[in-house]
Amino acid sequence: MDTIIEDYFRRGFTNREILVVLEESHDIKLSLRTLERKLQKNQLWRRRNKTDEAEVASFIHQQLQTSGKQHGYRWMHQKCWMAGIITDRETVRQLIRLMDGNGVDMRARNRLRRRMYVSRGPNYVWHIDGYDKLKPYGICISGCIDGFSRKMIWLEAYKTNNNPRIIAGYFIDAVTEHNGCPQKVRLDHGTENTHLAIMQRFLHTSEDENGTECVTLGPSTGNQRIERWWCTLRSECAQFWMDHFDQLKADGYFVGNFIDKSLIQFCFQNTIQEELDDVVTAWNDHRIRRSNNPRAPNGRPSIMYAVPNLYGAQNFLQSADQMKIEICREDCCFKDYPCDEDVFHLCIELMAEHNLAMSDDLYEITDLYLRLRQMITDGLGE
Repeated sequence: MDTIIEDYFRRGFTNREILVVLEESHDIKLSLRTLERKLQKNQLWRRRNKTDEAEVASFIHQQLQTSGKQHGYRWMHQKCWMAGIITDRETVRQLIRLMDGNGVDMRARNRLRRRMYVSRGPNYVWHIDGYDKLKPYGICISGCIDGFSRKMIWLEAYKTNNNPRIIAGYFIDAVTEHNGCPQKVRLDHGTENTHLAIMQRFLHTSEDENGTECVTLGPSTGNQRIERWWCTLRSECAQFWMDHFDQLKADGYFVGNFIDKSLIQFCFQNTIQEELDDVVTAWNDHRIRRSNNPRAPNGRPSIMYAVPNLYGAQNFLQSADQMKIEICREDCCFKDYPCDEDVFHLCIELMAEHNLAMSDDLYEITDLYLRLRQMITDGLGE
């Protein structure tokens, strides 16, 4: 139990939010005083023993070297807590202003007007779509967001998001993880969604229903929740990678052919997926502020999803027969090689031959990409 409490504490939950989630999701009921004693016993304080500002500044500086340069101070504060750094938002705001004043001014000018949206509860609608801004470089992203809570259900980077069996695999994995499927899914018209739509209807089909009401198809412009969230992904992560790959292209190290895209996938896909996982964690645990939409709940997506009764809503998760899930799984594909299989094995052989290793440092990964590209190009020239 102490581990669970510490996890929620590190994710930035307040004491009362921790109590609610413990009771609703883990069937653990504690008093506020008992929780406070446990936090004190484990030296989990929000205002005492704050991390030294030099260490906070060092962490922020490190983040600003990569896609962290896209973050506002609220998002950066959430990343600090995720990294175990105890600080307050005002300190983070001032440090970002000092270290990245131009970035702060640019973000302040980027204001968006949002359309009104209403959803009846978690798992009432899952909005699913693909993100193609990195597709010219070989990185294809698929995402799914819950319409009520705005919790991200999945966010996956892979070498394709056009294969309907891959998209169906993301869906079936999510259904298995959540022990059920949503009442509806909102999809764009596209062949990549055909298997998913069929499986959603199949999981809903029973003797007294035909599953026709559980899939909504329409243009991307009407898929509001996920389309709006792509703006968040771009501002917090994707823009950095777009700029990085654009620079490779401008320097003549990417021409968009099969080899270049395969090498981008081989070298960068895992790092990008790790960043996407961090974005999802930060987003699901951050606090959504009150909006002008009176019917839109505000709070942390993970809590709104797990405890909808606090917001006057109900959970619309539909139970799914395990046998049907297994039947669907047989017609799915799942991630294997990050790039073309032949290119993958060639890269592994070249790395072993030249004593190269995959790194988690962006600039070392870029250097690996350039070296592999040169060796393969020289080999093809011979």
